[in-house]
Amino acid sequence: MLLEFGKAGWIEKARQQPDKVRMVLEKIKTDGLQPTIEAVLEKLDQPLPMGYCNVGKVLDTGRDAGAFQVGDRVVSNGKHAEAVSVPINLCAKVPDVVSDDEAAFTVLGAIALQGIRLANPTLGETVVVTGLGLVGLMTVQLLRAHGCRVLGMDFDKDRLELATRFGAEVVDLSEGADPVLAAQSYSRDRGVDAVIITVSSESNEPVNQAAKMCRKRGRIVLVGVTGLELSRADFFEKELTFQVSCSYGPGRYDSNYEEKGNDYPIGFVRWTEQRNFEAVLDMMAEGKLDVKPLISHKLEIDEAQKAYEIVGGLEKSLGILLEYPGIEITQEARTVTLTSSGSSAQKPPTGQRNAKVELSFIGSGNYATKTLMPAFKEAGAGLRSVATNTGVGGVHAGRKHGFIESTTDVGRLFSDDQTNAIVIATRHDSHAGFVLEALRSGKHVFVEKPLCLNHQELEEIGKAFSERQEGESGAVLMVGFNRRFSPQVQRMKKLLKGKKDPKAFVMTVNTGEIPADHWAHDPETGGGRIVGEACHFIDLIRFLCGAPIKSFQKMEMDSSTRDTATLQLGFEDGSVGTIHYFSNGSKAYPKERLEVFASGGILQLDNFRKLRGFGWPSFRKMNLWRQDKGQKACARAFVDAVSGGKPSPIGMDEILEVSRVAIDLQGGACS
Repeated sequence: MLLEFGKAGWIEKARQQPDKVRMVLEKIKTDGLQPTIEAVLEKLDQPLPMGYCNVGKVLDTGRDAGAFQVGDRVVSNGKHAEAVSVPINLCAKVPDVVSDDEAAFTVLGAIALQGIRLANPTLGETVVVTGLGLVGLMTVQLLRAHGCRVLGMDFDKDRLELATRFGAEVVDLSEGADPVLAAQSYSRDRGVDAVIITVSSESNEPVNQAAKMCRKRGRIVLVGVTGLELSRADFFEKELTFQVSCSYGPGRYDSNYEEKGNDYPIGFVRWTEQRNFEAVLDMMAEGKLDVKPLISHKLEIDEAQKAYEIVGGLEKSLGILLEYPGIEITQEARTVTLTSSGSSAQKPPTGQRNAKVELSFIGSGNYATKTLMPAFKEAGAGLRSVATNTGVGGVHAGRKHGFIESTTDVGRLFSDDQTNAIVIATRHDSHAGFVLEALRSGKHVFVEKPLCLNHQELEEIGKAFSERQEGESGAVLMVGFNRRFSPQVQRMKKLLKGKKDPKAFVMTVNTGEIPADHWAHDPETGGGRIVGEACHFIDLIRFLCGAPIKSFQKMEMDSSTRDTATLQLGFEDGSVGTIHYFSNGSKAYPKERLEVFASGGILQLDNFRKLRGFGWPSFRKMNLWRQDKGQKACARAFVDAVSGGKPSPIGMDEILEVSRVAIDLQGGACS
């Protein structure tokens, strides 16, 4: 499917993903054409690691590796790579009697097994398997091991022959056989008990035929991909059960299970992803699941392109095994040189007084790659190292933006004498630790918001920064509060400078909904959206007001995510600010609007594109051709401060103040 999508032209890609097309059209309306085009091109440019079935030996383990030890032979659903990093619940030990070649099929086998578990067959039942590819042929064998009578259907004679070897009766659809009549006959004219669909087709026929094959109250499980225009009459009259199988089993797409390693109690969830892996391996060990006949090709990883040509071409294939050479993970092996030293160096912009800034990045996510890296490069910083967990994204971003090297050894950045500044663009829970390590290693720090997630981290950062300032050389510590640097906000600041009376600020943020299980909502990982994103707008109003925050409170709508709320701010000069941070609106509406009421005048900023003044004798409007939220100016200000030996563009007292208020508001505290 991925290969076919990749080969498709723009029109075909759009046809295959109409929901994405709607999102693009909505973004054009709110953000403009050029930013939307850039965002789409950046998204399409991101590398996509292939694969999810592998076997190998454990090279290293983390803190909570359980029973896994270095040297264990394991299967996992990690991507195709020499070194794979996976959480504990997505691995399983391989029995000694199961070869590497066989074990490589385990994850696919778990997909077949989960479909069977949903069909819930019993001894002696009749089950049809439609589609005899890899998953279909393993489904046949596992059903036979359940004691079921199995009827397999396909157009390919070789696959039909394999199904026969595995104990199934078969129907050759290439010869025009009627699948419904064949199933009726095979079930002794009673209708089959269940149908498991393992085909990949846009047609609705596989599901409609399955409904006609089934007995009353039969079960249909979709493991593959088909059209889903169902005939209500068939399902209604027979009271059929239809279910779509989700990958390897319970735990799939649950971050608590997959990423954090929290297993489900076996007394309540007998079969999980990992336990399905184990069950498949047990079946291989006992000889009840034979995958050796499914291996059609074995190629070295150097021939991977040929492997994908086979998959996407006309040559017949089933299971294609890719073999990797054995490697040893060393500190040196974790770093890849991308360009010759100095080739990425940028000349300092005019006006900088000292040597250029040598930046290293931790993290190469979408925002870092699309926005931060080009912004710092344009500002005159040299891009030295980019560190990531997996390496794939780091190498891609490094080559694209001209970094000297890419590494998975984060510690290398802090000990690198050539790096004098660190940019932190990772998940929120890692920010505080990296900031502290950077400060203690003598580096300047730019950290994407938020600075940290709790008061303890905030206190430690404040202390470390103070100690650094007392040393021989001070540090620039800056949080990516970019909106205060946007040209329209800078204009607003100048206009408000002459207004001495208290002001009223109203910020409306149509932030959009994200799933409740998204990491941003997780208190430990993301900290919640108030501390993780709304801090931007607390800082923006704090900047425009120019006075410390003396009081604050939150009123939130009743929801599990707690990300639809109104934040109230009171300032020492008598000004007030209201931030409507709403996740329950439409994405067709612009994301951000700021209104300022001051001494008979009103300023209205719409989505960082249109700024209008009402009641301002010397100002009417300032409109931009494209949205500018100040990211480039923010990066430039940091680079100028580091290279010129200047203080941070945002005072540390303001950074700590805004961070403290955001943390309190996330927790519901008021002052």
